[in-house]
Amino acid sequence: METEKKIKKTFVQGAISPEFIGTSIAKHQSKTAIGAHNIFLGQVRADVIEGKKVVAIKYSAYEEMAELKFYEIREAAFAKYEVTCLHIYHSIGTVKTGEICLFVFVSAPKRKVVYEALHFLVEEIKASVPIFGKEILEDDSYTWKTNS
Repeated sequence: METEKKIKKTFVQGAISPEFIGTSIAKHQSKTAIGAHNIFLGQVRADVIEGKKVVAIKYSAYEEMAELKFYEIREAAFAKYEVTCLHIYHSIGTVKTGEICLFVFVSAPKRKVVYEALHFLVEEIKASVPIFGKEILEDDSYTWKTNS
């Protein structure tokens, strides 16, 4: 049961807004032991697939399983790096090109660790969290996204 208490909600319906990102950063100003923050913002690209432009990605997931995986990744990062805070938010539902779909935010007393921890987090998320992206093309056809 203790694990359930620690599992934070990661999914955000639709795009992650600039206001949400700004508010998340502002909330850390009172934590004066923090000396560095680093953020990763994943944005939906307008790739061209078989001559058709991607206009959106519709994200889906088995949310309970994905939230558990996010929890495991967070715990691994806290064990491996001396970070003060870390937050992960991922879109669920439709996100248009140019909009933010992934927001990872790391804080620590010193700057070097935030770069290392952020790299670790993003790579682990892309490699192991069961999130599926249906790339919607300009003619309303679709293809399933594969992470590289």
